[in-house]
Amino acid sequence: MTLRTRITLLTLALLAFSLLLIGASVYGTLRGTHYNSLNNDLQSSSQTAISLIKDKGSLADLPSTVYGTALLIPPTIASPTVDDIMGGAAFLIPPSLAASNQNPLLGLSEKALNAVLQSGGIYTSTHLVQSDGHEVPLRVRAERVITEVAGFPLGLSQVILFVGKSVEPIEVLLRDFAQIYTATAMLVLLFGGLLAYRLVRRTLEPLEWVAKKAEQVSDKPDKLPELEGNNEVASLVRSLNRMLTRLETSWETQTRFLLDASHELRTPVTAILGHVGYLMRRTQLTPQQRESLEVVGRESERMRKLVGDLLELSQSGGWRVELGSVHLATVLYEIEEEYGRSFEGKIEVEAPDNIWALGDPERLHQVVANFVSNAIKAGSTRIRLVVRDLSERVVIRVEDNGEGIPAEHLPHLFERFYRVDKARDRERGGSGLGLAIVRSIVEAHGGSVWVESEPGKGSVFSVSLKRATAPQPELAG
Repeated sequence: MTLRTRITLLTLALLAFSLLLIGASVYGTLRGTHYNSLNNDLQSSSQTAISLIKDKGSLADLPSTVYGTALLIPPTIASPTVDDIMGGAAFLIPPSLAASNQNPLLGLSEKALNAVLQSGGIYTSTHLVQSDGHEVPLRVRAERVITEVAGFPLGLSQVILFVGKSVEPIEVLLRDFAQIYTATAMLVLLFGGLLAYRLVRRTLEPLEWVAKKAEQVSDKPDKLPELEGNNEVASLVRSLNRMLTRLETSWETQTRFLLDASHELRTPVTAILGHVGYLMRRTQLTPQQRESLEVVGRESERMRKLVGDLLELSQSGGWRVELGSVHLATVLYEIEEEYGRSFEGKIEVEAPDNIWALGDPERLHQVVANFVSNAIKAGSTRIRLVVRDLSERVVIRVEDNGEGIPAEHLPHLFERFYRVDKARDRERGGSGLGLAIVRSIVEAHGGSVWVESEPGKGSVFSVSLKRATAPQPELAG
């Protein structure tokens, strides 16, 4: 998931949480306000009902929106109980028009009725089922009062008064608010998400520009164009440029090293070639001595060319190859002959005689020789040089049973001056340049190189090259 997407989703999550919190707060406040107002109305209606009981002995004159009933407790029952009420011991005072032919308790449960008898008064919510089956949600104030009752000449009496109002208008209002708010919140989330995505994209555009510019930096680093201002992106560009300056210094140091090494190696290599030529021309040699001098001369010539290539690499940064049809079996058997005499283990060659690759024979010899040399340094006792035919491409594999390479080092193995074990590689004479040179050579051929390895089980270095056809034999003129 990209950073842009993560920031947009996080913004949407925060916006959704904020909308949910605001909606819940407004809904709770709206509900509390209306129910408090309804409780106040019920209290006022209760006072009106008490006055009607005292003056007229009936609740018929209550407003049509008010459900009002009252139960008169006989003087003989000083402390009425729920069983007394439910058993019919109380007398029903004529109810309001809205409550006529309804449950005298307005749907109160026995538990709620007992709370009225104990505490003197409560507010509660009930549901009243009318004769037509319609269920009316009510908010009810139930209380026990002491008052005179018109038409009842015994003075003050206990009356249980029930006054209720329908909460349907409030519930409809709250339901409409919830629906409208939900729809509005969804639209806000939709437009907020689109706006957040655009804002995040515009905010990250400078960073993406920096990333693209950084990707365009070649092996020899060039500074990024600096931005105006003192914002975070401009500070990042300046930091990157300081880092690139250090990289450029490191690059120049490496280039000077290659240039100096090339010049220093030219003299001894030229001397070796001169002495080999002199010995072969002017001295009596046995066949074994001549063969050894030929190997020394061939390798010295290859070293001379390598020195020249290093000099060229230090100046141009790339390798020059002369592509042609290369007989891979010949290259691998040369490697076997070159290393087989001094190697105490076994080198095997598995290369069909009819496979040719597009490449430079000297460069490919250098690539495979590097792999074999590394395998010997890794303690291998058996090395296999294998050629695989893949139709349009061919693969050269160098397999060994050496100590292997840990997985964390494999991605960096072909980087310049990278060593798996710096102390051990230094003891073995490694410089950290060999595999980097191999990669440069293979890439100059239009090929690819990779490694598979597991500690304790050896390594397999592979090179993929374009296949070539065998050269046509030249006809004698």
